Amino acid sequence: MTVFFQRIGEFLLFPFVRYALIVGVLIALCSSLLGVTLVLKRFSFIGDGLSHVAFGAMAVAAVVGLTNQMLIVMPVTVVSAILLLRTGQNARLKGDASVALISVFALAFGYLLMNIFPTSANVSADVCGTLFGSVSILTLSTLEVWVCAGLSVVTVLVFVIFYNRIFAVTFDENFAKATGVKTELYNMIIAVIVAVVIVLAMNLVGSLLISALIIFPALAAMRVCKSFLSVTICATGISVVTALVGLFLAIGLPQGVPVGPTIVVVQAVAFLLFYLVGFIKDRVRV
Repeated sequence: MTVFFQRIGEFLLFPFVRYALIVGVLIALCSSLLGVTLVLKRFSFIGDGLSHVAFGAMAVAAVVGLTNQMLIVMPVTVVSAILLLRTGQNARLKGDASVALISVFALAFGYLLMNIFPTSANVSADVCGTLFGSVSILTLSTLEVWVCAGLSVVTVLVFVIFYNRIFAVTFDENFAKATGVKTELYNMIIAVIVAVVIVLAMNLVGSLLISALIIFPALAAMRVCKSFLSVTICATGISVVTALVGLFLAIGLPQGVPVGPTIVVVQAVAFLLFYLVGFIKDRVRV
């Protein structure tokens, strides 16, 4: 245990490790804000769909040779998020079907493109890193950290400013529409925020694990909290703490475990603990 903390202390002296911790906390914070809304709207797996779309867009950006892949990835993911939420309200094409349709195509298209036009000698390693998270979270530049911080601040501000409207759209969209709330506009705002979070989170946990950042903290908080506000605050705390624990484990363990899967496993353990606490509370109440 002493060696573990000694390794963390040594690594914290490097700026790139501090950058990774800052970005990891910001991503965890933003992803947890919309988690409760997406779970209640039965769009829990929209993270999977959008992450696969982002993977396909990233493959296109790599083949084209763009140094700043976000120029393609961000717009494509935002447009896909809006389309997913719109088609999810279509009686002929429900939310889960639309997510499956778009995500499978984007994943297959991206992988096929990377194999037809390889950008490196080891395509499998590139794909694995993109899907499950890579070391790029530990190679962030100062500019990338500032961009992530700026987008995170905007995301939090938008959520706080439109909190009441998002709350109304989450619980009863038809009633909110009847009372004059522009539900389509706020659904679009939710879609854009989710897309931004997905793109930011790809460097942290990879395409296949992003939905865990959205789902686990929200479900864990729902086991012990009852109101929308308390669940959101609790989910945010869980997400930030588990992200920090996962990052410290990935940095401090001598085996060199990957960052993304470590964070997801820590969040799964946190969910089990909160589930147990909720179970005990329900038993005591009875």
